[in-house]
Amino acid sequence: MSGREGGKKKPLKSAKKQTKEMDDDDIAFKQKQKEEQKALEALKVKASGKGPLAGTGIKKSGKK
Repeated sequence: MSGREGGKKKPLKSAKKQTKEMDDDDIAFKQKQKEEQKALEALKVKASGKGPLAGTGIKKSGKK
């Protein structure tokens, strides 16, 4: 064991990410995804406000 190898080793530097150029199709796709996400969030809020859908319980017959 060498005396100079003690301590933590520095991690290797990763290459910088290149900035991706977005064309019109990519921009339109991202915008569509954002709108769909907002619509889903709105539906979740609307659905959470109501009670259970099939919460009628046991149905009793009219006979006595």
